[in-house]
Amino acid sequence: MLKGDGVGVRDTEGTFVDAELPSKYASLISPKEWETFKSKRKTQEFKSVSETNRQRASSPAYPYRKGRVGYGRLEQSILTKENSSETSLPAHVLWKEACVGKDGKIKEDVQQIFEKCETLSQSIVPYEDTDCRSILSRALDVPEYSGRVRGKGFGITQKSLNIKKQKTPSNKELQQTLEALKAEVLELRKERERDRAAGFKDTSDKDSINCNFQPTILEGISPCHLYLARPTYRMVGKGKVHNNLGELLHTKPLPTGSLKVSVDIALEKDALLPHPDDVSDATLLGDAIGSFVAWPTDLIIVGYETPTKSKAKDKGIAREIESVASQKEIPVAKKTEISKRTGAKKKNPSKYRACLHTYLETTDISDGCVRLIPMDGAIFGFEYAEPLGKEDFDQILYHTQLSVGVINTYMRYLYDKLMGPRGLEQRFSFLNPMKTNLTEMIRKPDEVRTYVVERFMADTDREKLFFLPFNTGDGGHWLLVAINPFKEIVYYLDSLHNDWTTYPAMKTIVDTIIQTVRAQRKIQVPKRKANNITWNRVECPRQRNNIDCGYYTLRFMKETLLMDRTDIPSDYFDEYRCAYYSKDQLDEIKEELCQFIIELQVL
Repeated sequence: MLKGDGVGVRDTEGTFVDAELPSKYASLISPKEWETFKSKRKTQEFKSVSETNRQRASSPAYPYRKGRVGYGRLEQSILTKENSSETSLPAHVLWKEACVGKDGKIKEDVQQIFEKCETLSQSIVPYEDTDCRSILSRALDVPEYSGRVRGKGFGITQKSLNIKKQKTPSNKELQQTLEALKAEVLELRKERERDRAAGFKDTSDKDSINCNFQPTILEGISPCHLYLARPTYRMVGKGKVHNNLGELLHTKPLPTGSLKVSVDIALEKDALLPHPDDVSDATLLGDAIGSFVAWPTDLIIVGYETPTKSKAKDKGIAREIESVASQKEIPVAKKTEISKRTGAKKKNPSKYRACLHTYLETTDISDGCVRLIPMDGAIFGFEYAEPLGKEDFDQILYHTQLSVGVINTYMRYLYDKLMGPRGLEQRFSFLNPMKTNLTEMIRKPDEVRTYVVERFMADTDREKLFFLPFNTGDGGHWLLVAINPFKEIVYYLDSLHNDWTTYPAMKTIVDTIIQTVRAQRKIQVPKRKANNITWNRVECPRQRNNIDCGYYTLRFMKETLLMDRTDIPSDYFDEYRCAYYSKDQLDEIKEELCQFIIELQVL
C-alpha cells in the first residue's frame, strides 16, 4: 500500500519509493495526473503543511475514543439504545459521546463544551443569527476553513445547507430597521383605531341619540376586563360592557369611541376614570363600583370569563362538544393521529417570537414596566393578575431558565386553549406553584396545606388529576407532581430522572395533605395502611442541560391533557415517549406562549 506524504509516496514501512500508478486506480487517474500528484508532494511547502497537520493530529485537544466504531455506527447505536424516535443526533451530542472512553467518564473540558453547545442551540434566535458557523464550532471557538461544512452525509456543501455568510449590519442600519418596524406597528395600531372608531353610523339626524356601536364587540351585554393605558398598560377592573345601538349614559350621549360599562370589581380603586362621571362626581374607579361609566372601546377586553361548565354529568364532556365521541373511546396508535387530534400545524418556528420581539421594542418594558396577565379564579382557585416584566419576556425569546410567572401564564394558555374547549376542567386542575414551592412548604407548611386541601375538597365527588409544577425554590429546578387525591396516587415526573426522595419535605407535605383530605371525606382505612399512598416515578423524557427543566414540565402537562388520561404510565405515554425533547418541541412551547400573549392584547 502506498501513502502520500511530504516528499512523494512511501510504502507501508515508511520508505520513499518513486511508485508507479496503482493498477486499480488506472481507470480513475491518468498517468499525467499521477505525475502531478507526486510532483506536488515533493515541494517544501507541502512538506511543511503535512508535518504541521501530522503533529496536530497526533495530539488532538479532544481525541476520538471509540476505536474502530465510526460516527455513523456510533450514532445508530445510541439511538437504538435510547429507543429514540429521532433519525439523527445533534452534532455536539454525537461529538460528546465520541469523546467518552471505555470507563464511561466524561472529561470536564468536554462536558463544558457540551453544555455551552446546549445553551447556544437554545438561545440562538433564528431571525437574528448571522453566524454561518455550526453550534459546535462556536462552542469550540475555532475558525472554519473556506468551503468547510461540519455536516453529515455525502456531498454536503454550504449551498445545500443554505449557509450563507452575511454582512453584520451596522448600528445605523439596525436603527433604521427598528424605526421602520416601529412605524409599521404604529400605522397598524392607527388603522385598528380608525376601524374601531368608524363602528356603525346611524343615518338618523337626531344628535341627542348616541350611535356608538362596536361590531368587534358582541351586541348586547358581555362580561369584560377594563384596562388603562397610562402610565402603563394594565388591567384595573372588571365589569360588563353594554354594546347597544342608541345606548345613553345618564340620559346623555356617550363620548366618541367609548361604550357604557358597569363596574363590578376594582383592582385599582385609586385609578382615575378615563371619563369622570359628572352625575355622581366619581373620578376614581373605586367610587364607580355598582354604577355605569363611559370607557374607551380599545381598553375593553371581552371573552376572558370562566368557560361555562358542562351539564353532562356522566362523561364530563363540554356542552358544545357533547355529540363528539369521548377521546378515551378512540384508540390512538400512531403519532399522525395525535397530530390530527391536536390540530397541529407546521408554522414558521420563529413567527410569533419575532412578532413579540418587535412589539416589545415599542413598549416601556425595557424601562422596568410590567404587564398583567389576568388569572381567572377557576385556574388556581383564586383570582389575581400575573405580572410579566422584561426578564420574563427575555426567558421566552432567548431560552433561559423559566420563572414562575411564565409557568403560570402557560397554564392559563392550557386552561383557555385545551381544558375549556374540550371540557377537561372536570378531569384536570392546577395548583399555583407560587404557593406550593419548596421554600413555601418549609416556611409556611400550614398555609400550603390549607390551600391544597381546599382545592382538593372542591371536587370530591369525581376523580381528578391536579398538576403541581414544583420548584425547589429561589429559581431552582422545575419538575411536575401530578396528584390524584381520589385514588391517592402521586405521579412524579422529573426531567433529571431523580426521585421524590430528593425532596423529602415535599413528599411529607403531599402525603399529609392526602391524609387530611381522606379524613375530611370520612374515608376509613386500616391503621396499618394509613400511609399507603402510591408514588409512581415516571420515566419521562430527560433534559440534557441545566436550562430546559421548565419547558419539560410544561410539555408534561400539555401531553397529559392531550391524552385526556388521569393516569400516567410509568414509562410515559407511547405517543410521546422519547429520550429527550428536540429543539423544535421546545420551540413549540415558546411559540405558543408568544402567540397567546399577543392575543391577550396586554402589550
